[in-house]
Amino acid sequence: MQVIVIGGGASGLLASSMIAERGHDVTVLEKNEKTGKKLYITGKGRCNVTNDCSPSDFLENVVTNAKFIQSAIYGFPPEKTMETLENYGLRLTVERGNRVFPSSNKSSDVIKTLSKACDKAGVTTVLNAEVVSVAKNSDGKFEIKTRAGENYSSDAVVIATGGVSYPLTGSTGDGYAFAKSFGHGVVEPKPSLCPIWVKEKETAKELEGLSLKNVEANVFKDGRKIFSQFGEMMFTANGISGPVVLTISAEINKTDMKNIAVSIDLKPALTTDELDKRVLGDFGKYSNKEFKNALNDLLPKKLIPVIVRLSEIPEDTKVNLISSKMRKKLVNLLKNFTFNVLSLAPISEAVVTSGGINVKEINPKTFESKLVKNLFFIGEVLDVDAYTGGFNLQIAWSTAYAVSRALG
Repeated sequence: MQVIVIGGGASGLLASSMIAERGHDVTVLEKNEKTGKKLYITGKGRCNVTNDCSPSDFLENVVTNAKFIQSAIYGFPPEKTMETLENYGLRLTVERGNRVFPSSNKSSDVIKTLSKACDKAGVTTVLNAEVVSVAKNSDGKFEIKTRAGENYSSDAVVIATGGVSYPLTGSTGDGYAFAKSFGHGVVEPKPSLCPIWVKEKETAKELEGLSLKNVEANVFKDGRKIFSQFGEMMFTANGISGPVVLTISAEINKTDMKNIAVSIDLKPALTTDELDKRVLGDFGKYSNKEFKNALNDLLPKKLIPVIVRLSEIPEDTKVNLISSKMRKKLVNLLKNFTFNVLSLAPISEAVVTSGGINVKEINPKTFESKLVKNLFFIGEVLDVDAYTGGFNLQIAWSTAYAVSRALG
């Protein structure tokens, strides 16, 4: 068979090498001047290729359409990804949280490994080939046209164009347009794994760059708690970010942003009473100091002026003059340091796109369109997304393998 793969990213490159290994004639059409542009920046340039966990644990980390992706994950689980990449010559290292990285810590080595596998399998890669249309003729063949005026013909087409996050890497929603031209529905793309912008921008700006470890972030909608996450976070010029916040964004991106608040428990290991005793102890230690100088044992330096201001206790108040009522208000603030959500950061800043090709119209075992024979969709172009930690790239690898098996 002649197979055209549109998109030379994670899913496109692995699918191409595996389809070609099964004896088919494969051509990759990549719109950029090089393949793997988004892979290059993944994991801050280190590329978290997968998460070394069981398929069942993996599926618990899929936010959207976990049931749809189940067959693919069991068919090509993380251990198979690791085995495949190592067989291709890439050495891997497992880190905290079961995150798997190339031992070299270079995402470029992941791209080189996949490119080498494609070359070895006889894949033809065409760069600067921006596809503008995909159609099927009366003979059942696909006709693909590029912006440069080149025409390609194939028996099967695999669309691996990604979503719309990080558009500078070439993810500009092209696959959605191709899908729609064949009658497919597209679930509205939303940002996922992204920072959250808050209404208290001045406070966020004041704390910009500060990282907090071991905090608990509780999400409230109309005053009702809807989600909770423990871990690390940081402040940005517009709001909050970091692992905890990225996970929250994946949970709330389909929710109306009205009346959503994120309440940060700065001391989740202590109950309110225990924290009150701790503060009382510190106040005893610094009883003759001013309030603003009595929190150094409790909080990071950058956070102190903000907490002092929000506590409404005058900063020059002598600690031994602070009443139990004032102290309890401070303790409540430390357990409920709250920000009101303005919006999620723009989708261009999101790690992944939530939304995409409606999975009801896709065969979950083969990733073939239920509407058009020999038309396949893999990777981020589908309406499937997961938490941070290598899970989204694993979806790319698993769907790539499923297609290669279907065409094999």
